[in-house]
Amino acid sequence: MRTALVLLFLLAVAAVPGSVLPQRNLGVEKVNAYRAANPELSRWLDRLGFFDVYSSPWFGAIYLLLFTSLVGCVLPRLREHVAALRRRPPPAPRHFRRLPAHTGVGQSALAPAEAAVRVRGLLRSRRFRVAVRADGDEVTVAAEKGYLKETGNLAFHLALLALLAGVAYGYGWGWYGNRIVVAGPDTGFCTNLQQFDEYGLGPQLQPRDLPGFCVELNRFHAEFLDNGQPTVFRADVTWSTPQQNGGRHVLEVNTPLRLDGANLYLLGHGYAPVLRYTDRQGRAQTSVSPFLPIDAAVTSEGAALFPDANADPRTGTRSTDAQAAFSGVYVPTVPATGPPALSAHPAENAPGLLLTAYRGNLGLETGIPQSVYEVPRRALADGRLTQLPGPAKMLRPGERWTLDDGTTLEFLGTRRWIAMTVRHDPGEPIVLAAAVLMMAGLVGTLTVRRRRLWFRITPAPDGCAITAGGLPRSDYPGFNAEFAALTAAARAAVPTQLDEQATDRMTTEDSMPVPDEAVSASADNVAR
Repeated sequence: MRTALVLLFLLAVAAVPGSVLPQRNLGVEKVNAYRAANPELSRWLDRLGFFDVYSSPWFGAIYLLLFTSLVGCVLPRLREHVAALRRRPPPAPRHFRRLPAHTGVGQSALAPAEAAVRVRGLLRSRRFRVAVRADGDEVTVAAEKGYLKETGNLAFHLALLALLAGVAYGYGWGWYGNRIVVAGPDTGFCTNLQQFDEYGLGPQLQPRDLPGFCVELNRFHAEFLDNGQPTVFRADVTWSTPQQNGGRHVLEVNTPLRLDGANLYLLGHGYAPVLRYTDRQGRAQTSVSPFLPIDAAVTSEGAALFPDANADPRTGTRSTDAQAAFSGVYVPTVPATGPPALSAHPAENAPGLLLTAYRGNLGLETGIPQSVYEVPRRALADGRLTQLPGPAKMLRPGERWTLDDGTTLEFLGTRRWIAMTVRHDPGEPIVLAAAVLMMAGLVGTLTVRRRRLWFRITPAPDGCAITAGGLPRSDYPGFNAEFAALTAAARAAVPTQLDEQATDRMTTEDSMPVPDEAVSASADNVAR
C-alpha cells in the first residue's frame, strides 16, 4: 500500500506538466505558438515528451507500475476478506474484564441453552453474525458486525483499478476531432480525418474505424445581457449517416448530439466576415473567412486570402505577384469612444471590420501547410508578399474599399460559425461505474465500524448467570453506548434478576477512551 501511495503521488506530479503546458492532442496551434515563443526550452521539452505528457513513456511507466502495485495490494486482501467472511466469529475470551467493555447482565430462571437461543435471536435481529458454542454446561454466544468496512475499503480500491483500466481503454480505443463549421449550405463536414481542423486517434484505431456521418450548421443563435454575459447558445444542426436518413438537432452547451459511435459537443462560436474582391479583370471572388475571438466581447482576428486574384482570364493561370490578402480585426460592436479595434459588446450592435491589405505571392504553391487564419508568414518574411501603403481601413457592412490598382473589396456582412468537437470515449461507462463504486466504498469505509460481542451463560442454582463483553475493532466513540443498549435489550429478552455481584453499570474503564494498547492486547487475547 505504501508503494501504491508513492506511485499515486508520482502520477499526480507527472500530470502537472500536462495541465501547465499546451498538449498536442488538445491544440497543435498552441504548442506551435509556445515553441515559437520559447525555442530553446521547447526543444528540450519536446525531447522529454512534455507536449505529449499522457502518451509519454515515463507517464505510461508510472501508470503501469501503479496499476500493478494496486493489483498486488488488493488481491491478497480480497482473499483474506473472503476467508474472514466465511469464518465463524471467534470464541469468547476467558476473562471479560480484560476487554474494554464488560458487564454483568444478570441471572435468569431459564436454562443456559434456552437463554442462549434468545440472545442469539436478539443479535441476529440486529444483523450480527452469530455463533453459539457449548463447553460442558457453559454456553457462549459470539457476535460480530462491521465487515462492510473492509468490504467498502476493498470496493474503493477495486474501483480505482477499474477507473485506471477505463481511462487506459478510452485512451487506446478513443478518438476526437475538432472542426469550425460556418452556418449555411455546403459548409458542413463529414467524419474523415482530412476534414477535421485537428484530430487525435487512439493507438489501437485506424482512420477506417471512424463512424461515417455528416453534419451541417443551419443556424446559430446567441443572446447576451447588457454587460456582455452570455445567456443562450443554440446551434441548429442537420446530421445524416449512411445507415440512417438523419435529422435535426438543437446543439447547446449541455445538450450534445449523441450518435452511434461518437458525440458532438458545442465548444465555441464566432463571426465569419463575408468579403467580395473584384480584381483588375472585373472578376469577383467571395470569401467567407472565420475570424477567431481574442476576448470575451468576441473581438476577432483573421485573414481573407484571394489566390485567384488577377489571374489570366484566357488561360486561368494565376499571377504570382498580384495575389491579394487582407488581415484585420472584426469588431461586433464598435465603441463610441476608445480604441475602435476592441469590441464593446459580443452582439453585432455596430459591426465594423478593420483591414490591412497585402499584395504579392501568397506562396500557396509550395505545398507547405499554412494557417488559414492569418496572412502567410513565410511569404511576408521573404518579401514575396508586401503590405500596401496607407493606414488600415474600417469597413461597415455594405461598404466598399477601392485599392490603389483599381481593385475593390466589399464587406457584405457576416455569417456565424461554431466550433464542434466530435468525441468517442469507450471507457466512459467504465469510469462512471468505477466512480459510483468508489463513492459507495468510501461511504462504507468511513461510516461502518467493526465490533465484537460475547455473552457467557453459565449454570446457576436457579437457572443461569449471564455476563457480556465487547471489543471495538477500530476507533469507535459510540461503542460504549451501543454495548449498553445491547445488554439492556438482552435483559429484556432473557428476564433476569440482578444481584450485587451482577450489576448493570459499566465499569470505570467503559466510560473512558479506550487506548490503542488496550485494544491491541484484547485482540491478541481473543486470538489466543
